[in-house]
Amino acid sequence: MLTIPNCISLLRIPLAFFFLQQNVLYRLLAIFISMISDGLDGFLARRTQSCSRIGTTLDPMTDKFFVLFVMGTLIHEQRLTLLEATFMLCRDFSNIIFAFYLILSRQWKGYRFRAIWCGKLTTFCQFILLLALTYGFTIPFAMYYIFILLGTAALFEFFLRGNWAKHYASTLKT
Repeated sequence: MLTIPNCISLLRIPLAFFFLQQNVLYRLLAIFISMISDGLDGFLARRTQSCSRIGTTLDPMTDKFFVLFVMGTLIHEQRLTLLEATFMLCRDFSNIIFAFYLILSRQWKGYRFRAIWCGKLTTFCQFILLLALTYGFTIPFAMYYIFILLGTAALFEFFLRGNWAKHYASTLKT
């Protein structure tokens, strides 16, 4: 479904290619616009009541594409190490672990995917760090540990939200 929020999400794909430019201003602008579009697409979808399953999948996928593309470029330019990038992706590893849990427990079909606060905070921190690296700041390695904390918190949030939702649904039935 081609809605305005989905078009805004899709905008992050061509924005990633601005990172092929060596111009720092273009790169900073691409990250800044991606940050704005990440908040704007969801806001507009809720505001216009055009939330869709496609949109809830498209938004995080285009975020991941943009972030991975930029991270790959920065790794290639040796401004980001593979270990630092791995730390930045800890939330995504939590997503994979939780997905395996849902598949193995046969809950995949009934699970309703929604944004979690740890996920939104992680994406925001990724964008801020990418802005800083693009601008040329040196980031102390210890700063990357925040992504491990957020990834762990995301995993707990998935499980807690799932258990709370099950408990809430069972109380409604009685």
